[in-house]
Amino acid sequence: MKLRSVGKLPAILVCLLALAAAGPVMAQGTTQPAQGTTQSATQPEQKATPAQPAQTATQPAGKAAAPAQDGAQPADKGAAPGGATPGAATQPAATAVQPAQTATPPAGEAVPEDATPPAQSQAADQLSKAAEDLKRLTDLVDKAKDDDIVLADIKVQVDALAKQIIGVSVSTRPRLDEIKGRLTELGDPPAEGQPPEADIVTAERKRLMAERGAINALTGEAEGLSIQATKLSNTITATRRALFSNTLLKNTEVSTGMFDDALTATADETRVLSRSVGSWLSFAWNYKRVPLLTALFLSLLAALVFLAGSRRLFRPLIQHDITDEEPSYFRRLSVAFWSTLIPTIASAAFAISSFLFLRGFNVLRSDIAPIIAITLGVAVVVFFVTRLAQAVLSPRDARWRLVRVSDRGARMLMIAIFAMALVNGLDYLFGGVSEALGSPVVLTVVKSYIASIVIGLIIMASAWIKPTLRKDESFDAHGRAWPRLVSFALLATGALLIIAAVSGYVGLARFIATQIIITGAILVTMYIGILTGRAVAKQGAFAETAAGRYLERRYNLEQVALDQIGLAAGLSIYALVVMVFIPLILLQWGFQVADIESWAYRMVTEIRIGSITISLVGILAGVLFFALGFAVTRFVQRWIDGNIMARSRVDAGVRNSIRTGIGYTGVGLACLIGLSAAGIDLSNLALVAGALSLGVGFGLQNIVSNFVSGLILLVERPFKVGDWIVSGTTEGFVKRISVRATEIETFQHQSIMMPNSLLINASVGNWTHRNKLGRSEIAVTVTYASDPRRIMELLSEIAAAHPMVLKNPSPTVGFTAFGDERMTFELRIYVADVLTGGGVRNDLRVSIYERFRDERIGEPFPVKIEDVPVEDQTGIESHHPEEVGEPKGATSAEARASAKATASGKPAASAAPLNEEREAEETGSRRTASRRANPNR
Repeated sequence: MKLRSVGKLPAILVCLLALAAAGPVMAQGTTQPAQGTTQSATQPEQKATPAQPAQTATQPAGKAAAPAQDGAQPADKGAAPGGATPGAATQPAATAVQPAQTATPPAGEAVPEDATPPAQSQAADQLSKAAEDLKRLTDLVDKAKDDDIVLADIKVQVDALAKQIIGVSVSTRPRLDEIKGRLTELGDPPAEGQPPEADIVTAERKRLMAERGAINALTGEAEGLSIQATKLSNTITATRRALFSNTLLKNTEVSTGMFDDALTATADETRVLSRSVGSWLSFAWNYKRVPLLTALFLSLLAALVFLAGSRRLFRPLIQHDITDEEPSYFRRLSVAFWSTLIPTIASAAFAISSFLFLRGFNVLRSDIAPIIAITLGVAVVVFFVTRLAQAVLSPRDARWRLVRVSDRGARMLMIAIFAMALVNGLDYLFGGVSEALGSPVVLTVVKSYIASIVIGLIIMASAWIKPTLRKDESFDAHGRAWPRLVSFALLATGALLIIAAVSGYVGLARFIATQIIITGAILVTMYIGILTGRAVAKQGAFAETAAGRYLERRYNLEQVALDQIGLAAGLSIYALVVMVFIPLILLQWGFQVADIESWAYRMVTEIRIGSITISLVGILAGVLFFALGFAVTRFVQRWIDGNIMARSRVDAGVRNSIRTGIGYTGVGLACLIGLSAAGIDLSNLALVAGALSLGVGFGLQNIVSNFVSGLILLVERPFKVGDWIVSGTTEGFVKRISVRATEIETFQHQSIMMPNSLLINASVGNWTHRNKLGRSEIAVTVTYASDPRRIMELLSEIAAAHPMVLKNPSPTVGFTAFGDERMTFELRIYVADVLTGGGVRNDLRVSIYERFRDERIGEPFPVKIEDVPVEDQTGIESHHPEEVGEPKGATSAEARASAKATASGKPAASAAPLNEEREAEETGSRRTASRRANPNR
């Protein structure tokens, strides 16, 4: 069977070892505490003494005032069962009940006899149970001083118990605060010589003081139990630290007798192993043949699904592209990372499923299960290290090599790494077999001794490999020696392992060898993963990957979207590296799964920064609730706008106001729900409100003014989205009304953000406020030679003939002014949509020009009248009287220029070009002045 089909994940070793440890030995160990627990449960009177003071101390709170003294006495006795609590913790209980003793005698007749408050009774029961659990855990710690795994589990239970005790103490504080407030309202008892107070007041005060004493007793007991739990947790931590140190630094005398004993134990272990495996196979084949064959078939099916399926599914990520002559560094990193991680996870899943199938069908015996588990685990670890070395060194294809070493050097390094991983794996495999069969410890020591020396020799031999290359050398070159620093480090490390093993520190040598191989492989994989994530997150890098090309082709994504997906992919790779490989490193350094689970729980639930506690889970829940609320708000907005208001034919402006109001309300509610889910006390927002009010008074008043103005605009609706408004020098269409400002788009398509307060405080003209009906005017000037009535009749006919001019109100014509040489008329029309007025006016001007031209009427537009000197006028009149006058269709300036040219004997020149130039200049000047006065036009 080839090595690559074995498995893929170093974490499986720990998992399977834990499963193996859960065999009959652990089963016996776990049943003993259970028996001890049942024994303690049969004697509640003897072990419940720490909780008795709390229970008896709470009785005066509900009974009559007469027995208040009796209720206070157990609080003093609460210090007696202090075998479970420190003496200092019992003092508050005793002192807190003294006021109840002094106030007891006169209260016997006024206070009714009630039962103990349920909250105090429940708290007392919880503390009683916590005291029993704490004593049970203390006994377990004494029994499991040499088992690090059991101690880690006990520490987690102790920490949880300490939190529970603190929670019980905290739960009594609200009631205690209420009692203090009520006592403050009642005041102090009257002094001597003062009139006595009412009996009901005295009885109420005594009852409250008795209840306060009972609560103080519970609080004192809780503090004592909390101190005990903290001490026990610290004791477990110190014990585990000492156990780890003793395991590593324990010195074993290396002698000839040790090897003789090891040889004898090896022979015995071989016979026992052969007999156990043979008997198990015979028993399984004869009596459990169907379950065995079923488990094997399911295991092969799992291998087909996980190993072959992952290779087929992730082929682009894990296989080298033969057609790629020069793969990029990013491509090489990506293939190296995924070709290590994905097959390792697949093989680990295959190993776990195979073990679970064999165990689920009751095929494995209690002595065989640990051997199968450690065998599968070692196979996965060796496969992981070998796969990583192949991905980094790529001894068969230099194009995909991540480090610049020669072909021969890559092959030699590959052999050395595989040899070290195999030797270290066999060491753990043989050690697990010896532990499962109950072989002498000396056999395990000798195996680790030999493995450490062999690994040390391999490391020292690696110092003489010549793998390095110059930049100008090809991969098939002979190679050069390591740099001196690297060679010295390899020699020193190998020598350290050998010296530690020979000196008797076999555990330390084995630990160092394991960290060099396993932890080194994990660190290298982490480094490759981090580089891969960084490369994917670079701009434009994700588009070059197979996934990026597929997404671009499938969904027509642009470069910006691909870069955003690449950034998310890079962050995901970072998170994967941290969540997978950091726990593996911690496991390699002696931490247990329970420790990692406890740290992870604390990290996501309670990160303490001073007196502030941050919960990542709470923050995530708050973000999810806010996102959910935001999505629901948007859905409600679209549903109401598209189904209710659209069918009701509601005006677009009203729809926008309703939609905006729903959005503000929904987002506000989503914020409140998100803050509550995140664990933020909304009452603390009063401080934020105070700070905001102070900021409003200084610098935020404009922002608040704009916000309130925006709400007024949405409710009052002086204008709405789509309206044509004029405010000061700004004129255009309303595009959006937001919280702070209103977006106005001018006729030049310029967007202007106008603060809402300006639109509230200033006058605003709205052309389309109630409807879009509007009036337009067209000024027409003609000479005095024209008939005014005929002009008015023609203008009325032209307006009536246009289809977009309303008949009601009907168009009108006004004779508005007399000019020097012109008469001015004004055509007034009404259109249904004022926005179309410009086009209608343009059509009417063209029609007026064409109709007046056909009627041979003077120009219907204003003309610049120039003054002529008197002598010129006299000459014109005396010499050429026939030229005086204005021909139809000609301007006065043209007539004067023609007459002047005739008098001087020169050919007449048209004055139109000169007038056109002057009019162009004057028109340009007027437009410039108009733009300066109104920059938005």
